[in-house]
Amino acid sequence: MQNNGFSSGPSIHGDGRADVTGSELVDLPDAQDSTLDVDRETLKTGTTTVGLKAEDGVVLVTDMRASLGNMVSSKATQKVEQVHPTAAMTIAGSVSAAQSLLSTIEAEAKLYELRRDKELSINGLSTLLGNLLRSGAFLVVVPVLGGVDDDGPHIYSFDALGGKSEEDYAVSGSGTQFALGVLENRYEEGISMDDAEDAAIDAVLTAIERDTASGNGLTVARITADGVDIEKHEDLAELQ
Repeated sequence: MQNNGFSSGPSIHGDGRADVTGSELVDLPDAQDSTLDVDRETLKTGTTTVGLKAEDGVVLVTDMRASLGNMVSSKATQKVEQVHPTAAMTIAGSVSAAQSLLSTIEAEAKLYELRRDKELSINGLSTLLGNLLRSGAFLVVVPVLGGVDDDGPHIYSFDALGGKSEEDYAVSGSGTQFALGVLENRYEEGISMDDAEDAAIDAVLTAIERDTASGNGLTVARITADGVDIEKHEDLAELQ
């Protein structure tokens, strides 16, 4: 029978254990068999997204501008989406690839819960996200993942080819260098949710001042063990 790219469920190890980091929906290509030739220019992403780990949760903040070359193609783009009951992901990069990645990771998390009657951990979600990026099917997307599970709050940064690292705070997009400078000064261990939100907002606002690909409002996500709350702020004046 011809392989249609869909699997009947999670892959199984030789000892009978299910592979919880594999895809529930599709068979991912082997990274070693992939011959991706990625031009450095294609990895440029115009936006600013920020994630901070706080004492009781995670804060994600992004700008709302979408650009097409030197043109502003949208002033109301939502760049952070809920992908899990207690996790959300920011996006920077290709819009079509990002939308596909968001749909896929959300479906994978729901299928995992249905098949195992428990939620996927944030570490497991980050590993799955890295594997999806490594497949080469979602170039070019550079996400930041934030969430809360039984082990507490987590922030993960990724590169476009699936490399991941857990951080106290993470930034993606063309405004990265401007936002990082603010976070270096503002972040401290055990920071409260309110202070983390203020620091993340200041970081993105600073990037907007200097990065022409970022702007036109902010989207703020607050993530705790109780769930994900996302709000849009189109008027920057109310946040300053």
